[in-house]
Amino acid sequence: MSAIRPIRKVKRGERGLTLVELIVTVAILAILASAAIPVQMYRVKRQNERLLRQDLWEMRDAIDKYKDAADRGAFQTKVDSQNYPPDLETLVNGVDVQSKKVKFLRRIPVDPMTGKAEWGLRSMQDDPNSDSWGGQSVFDVYSKSTGTALDGTKYSDW
Repeated sequence: MSAIRPIRKVKRGERGLTLVELIVTVAILAILASAAIPVQMYRVKRQNERLLRQDLWEMRDAIDKYKDAADRGAFQTKVDSQNYPPDLETLVNGVDVQSKKVKFLRRIPVDPMTGKAEWGLRSMQDDPNSDSWGGQSVFDVYSKSTGTALDGTKYSDW
């Protein structure tokens, strides 16, 4: 039997990739990677914004449910509170309604923009655009973040 011969002889200079080919390949990969980084950053920011909207909605819904229960006379509130909760902790700790503890919120969520469970609060007696809380009751909550959303609005205005 004869030995198997290659179909084509490989010349010494044709083995592997050249340095130019490697540089071009690395450059193309770097360009693609640099395009993916901003997309990922926007994705994370959009996810945090969605979480912020959900947290604000959840807390505002709990405030509304507290007020509705107080308006129906399920429990007593302070006279000057207009049946709004005195603070967010009251929504978490709950109130006694006919010898049962009724809770309106499982926990105070962490603000995804600041990373803290601290929220701006407004009472009915406060100015609607005020950034200081009078302390009478909690009518509204907002983010303490000074950042701007992808749509150009301030997080504190949500």
